[in-house]
Amino acid sequence: MKLNRSTLSAMRQEGKAKLKVKKRVLVCAGTGCVANGSLQLWSRLSELVKEQGLAVEVVAKREDGITVAKSGCHGFCEMGPLVRIEPDGILYTKVKASDAEEIVETTLKAGQVVERLTYKHPVTGEHFAKEEEIPFYRKQHRYSLSECGNLDPEDLEEYLAHGGYEALENALFEMTPEQVADTVLASGLRGRGGGGFPTGRKWQFARSAKGSPKYLICNGDEGDPGAFMDRSLMEGDPHRLIEGMLLAAYAIGASEGYIYVRAEYPLAVTRLRKAIAAAEEFGLLGDDILGSGFSFHLKIKEGAGAFVCGEESALIASIEGERGMPRPKPPFPANKGLFGKPTIINNVETLANVPLVIGGGAAEFRKLGTEKSPGTKTFAITGQVANTGLIEVPMGTTLREVVFEIGGGLRDGKEFKAVQIGGPSGGCLTTEHLDLPLDFDSLAKVGAMIGSGGMVVMDKKTCIVEVARFFMNFTQNESCGKCVPCREGTKRMLEILERIVAGEGKEEDLDLLEELATAIRESSLCGLGKTAPNPVLTTLRYFREEYLAHVRDKKCPAGVCKALRGYEIDPELCRGCSKCARNCPVGAISGKIKQPFVIDQAKCIKCGACKEACPFGAIAG
Repeated sequence: MKLNRSTLSAMRQEGKAKLKVKKRVLVCAGTGCVANGSLQLWSRLSELVKEQGLAVEVVAKREDGITVAKSGCHGFCEMGPLVRIEPDGILYTKVKASDAEEIVETTLKAGQVVERLTYKHPVTGEHFAKEEEIPFYRKQHRYSLSECGNLDPEDLEEYLAHGGYEALENALFEMTPEQVADTVLASGLRGRGGGGFPTGRKWQFARSAKGSPKYLICNGDEGDPGAFMDRSLMEGDPHRLIEGMLLAAYAIGASEGYIYVRAEYPLAVTRLRKAIAAAEEFGLLGDDILGSGFSFHLKIKEGAGAFVCGEESALIASIEGERGMPRPKPPFPANKGLFGKPTIINNVETLANVPLVIGGGAAEFRKLGTEKSPGTKTFAITGQVANTGLIEVPMGTTLREVVFEIGGGLRDGKEFKAVQIGGPSGGCLTTEHLDLPLDFDSLAKVGAMIGSGGMVVMDKKTCIVEVARFFMNFTQNESCGKCVPCREGTKRMLEILERIVAGEGKEEDLDLLEELATAIRESSLCGLGKTAPNPVLTTLRYFREEYLAHVRDKKCPAGVCKALRGYEIDPELCRGCSKCARNCPVGAISGKIKQPFVIDQAKCIKCGACKEACPFGAIAG
């Protein structure tokens, strides 16, 4: 059935009626929760609700019944699988299929909370029954993620009931393409993929460019280690992404579009395909959308997982069937992009913001964030923080708020050391940056960048030099090899870092690292090469003493680098039990019972078996 304005309104009302039930159980079906068994939980809950006659059977009795639905990612991945019960706002954590019967009997039938399934604060022991009360959510402002976890991502009616496609409808019939582009420009929305370029200005370039057809591409090639913001949006609210693309296409005059998503995101690909098919079936995609005369066709292109394809020109080459390698600029894609035609590329989060900007207006969007970085930003917070997951906060929120309030501080009360933000292209933030506002300009001043939003929290037991080596290894492996500075420069930097962590580094290596980093940054062809040295430069800047300890003192302060790890027995603590000697695989430990033992450093292979075996904590290293 092809919708027009009147039938769209009727379908929206039907969707709202569908949601009017006594209770609605939403089981998180994001990738993390699915991996932990949430689909089995959903199946069991659905079965029990139906068996006990609680399920909605006919429309006339909807308000007295219960529905069980799958939802997108709730964000609190550390606590999954998650179950939310509406309209009460109750959130259950780490739920198993075996808990389904208790939820049905206690909560759905008796109206009581199962306390053991609610979130328990790791320090105070306090239980929080409602999602909005949990510290992880309290400081957030879920804007682009507002419907992730609130609706079934595979149900178009539900998206319509939540206001879906209203912004598109209003734009097509009440706004010109120029007005849509001008509204986005006035909102101050900047690209959420890392660069932070003003979205409206990019659109204006494409509008004025000569050539037809014009193309719109959504960049869903999220490759940063630890990042999953775009994946969660594509999985949890695919119609919002499609609506954002429709609005962008209308603004720039594009008739064809692609969603470029990595094949490693099978759930996102599946849900996007279903959403596109549903939108086409009802005339929200295709020719003469809603009878407006505007046409837009959308395809999915699965990428092969090359990190470099996150770069615009490499992504375009991949869609064209060529090897994903960057091209020199200018010309820029807005003038000469896909198949040589004007092309705009925006990332998933940027496009997911567009329906909200058009629906609420530029001034409303600017109420959040900072003057130069309006709106919100999603972050995937991982590492040694207590609460890992997907969060969304207003631009300008401090690092301290993210790590210690939303993230709950470090695990087991460990001491904070640093945050690697922005993945391989980003930089390192330290204790001196805890009160730094997280926005595009503030981070650029300290040599870091928001990037796509990956955030890895590290404690004092993390070796900063090894972290730099890890990211350089990742970047070097992902270099396409087209330009010499990136191909050879990152290889040389990696070799130096590997020498340092192996205990073979020299003090002059640090100057050489900086010299190479500057050359690579200034002469590489694309953004991958230009930002590849960032983790090394920022760690050298803020943790130079740790590098010096590796090259000058031949010690790893964090005790991580095996070649620089030295084990010693404290004679004051040693009880002479001989457990260390009995567990040493090379016979490097000697001594007499009830007297302090000693380690022969020449024989020691630094495996750590002695430290693990010692019951008295007498071995340091």
